Amino acid sequence: MLLKSMFMAAVLAVAAFAADPTGVWKAEYTSPDGNQRTSTFHLKAEGDKLTGKVVGATGEVPIKDGTVKGDDVSFSVVRNFNGNDVTIKYSGKVSADEIKMKASFGEDRTMDMVAKKQPSS
Repeated sequence: MLLKSMFMAAVLAVAAFAADPTGVWKAEYTSPDGNQRTSTFHLKAEGDKLTGKVVGATGEVPIKDGTVKGDDVSFSVVRNFNGNDVTIKYSGKVSADEIKMKASFGEDRTMDMVAKKQPSS
């Protein structure tokens, strides 16, 4: 019983130190077509669920299927490009001041980006 209690305390201690993705994060990156872009991620974590929206040059879209597991986050958004709906899947690792993410879309297109935490207003 003591060993089980010690294990649970260790698990809870690790979870307590996991970075919180809740907040506003801004990423500036080069898109696959070579253009400079900016996306702003408004994230809210509640337990292992992640909600929010992504705001970019083509407007804002809600986050779907968002999850948080320790420092790892994942979610998707659906954007419309030239009349076609495209699902973009994001996965990343959260630290205190940035999220290192990979966005994937289409059959084999990926893009790396780093989102910086924005001051709360």
